[in-house]
Amino acid sequence: MRNDQPTRLAAIAGAIAAASLASVVVAQGPELPAPSPLARVEQRVGVTDLSVEYSSPGVKGRTIWGELVPYDELWRTGANAATKLEVSTAFNFGGKEVPAGKYALYTIPTKGSWTVILNSKSDAGGTRGYDEKNDVARITVKPEASPQRERLTFIFSDTTDDATRLDMEWEKLRVSVPITLKTKELALANVDKAVGEAWRPHFVSARWLLENNGDLGKALGYIDTSIQIKPTWWNNWVRAQVLAKQGKSGDAVAAAEKAQALGKGDEVYEGFFKDTVSKAISEWKAS
Repeated sequence: MRNDQPTRLAAIAGAIAAASLASVVVAQGPELPAPSPLARVEQRVGVTDLSVEYSSPGVKGRTIWGELVPYDELWRTGANAATKLEVSTAFNFGGKEVPAGKYALYTIPTKGSWTVILNSKSDAGGTRGYDEKNDVARITVKPEASPQRERLTFIFSDTTDDATRLDMEWEKLRVSVPITLKTKELALANVDKAVGEAWRPHFVSARWLLENNGDLGKALGYIDTSIQIKPTWWNNWVRAQVLAKQGKSGDAVAAAEKAQALGKGDEVYEGFFKDTVSKAISEWKAS
């Protein structure tokens, strides 16, 4: 009996392990089609990114409007969690100005018109987390007839550089909301920002040459171009160091003093470079 004990213990352990594995498999279950699968649609309009994330129920032979989706009641406009609309810049939603962000999209269907709602609590669990005080837009639209669509679907349609339409289609009905964006204004702001930052590539290139024993003549050319685009304490300080390395102490002092003047009040300059620049000026003046 004693000789059989290890074998019996091993058999019992194996049975326990097999039972545990079986229970995990049963608990997890096989991967099967979801009744209302998760869906996502994206669209870029000009320089703005828009997306809708939703769960997509099917008709499955049911009467949808007025029965599965009751009239005159708040609807999550899909299944499971509330449908979400995310827009990367400020936008106009059916005539209402809305800040950039992620919003829960609700609707209140009626036979003749629908109320479409954007609510700032985007993580709401369906309609249970809805609070009207968080609404950022409420508009009224008229539903239209559409070709038969088995699954609820969102579509961005009629897209131009500064506008699109968000369509919800299901069964034989379409609800559409116009979305407009200030693309020209946004594009001009991007241009101004890019041009305003154009000094940086020349500055970075000059600093790299300075710090890696590169061609100082080329470094001076780059940094002078940077300063012509936009004089900052950064590029004037690099210019001062290049000139000092070339043995031009007087010119280096002048450039460093410009860096001092431009750096006043700048957090980075005041916190990390102020003393270094002052010490360098003193040393160059004494050389």
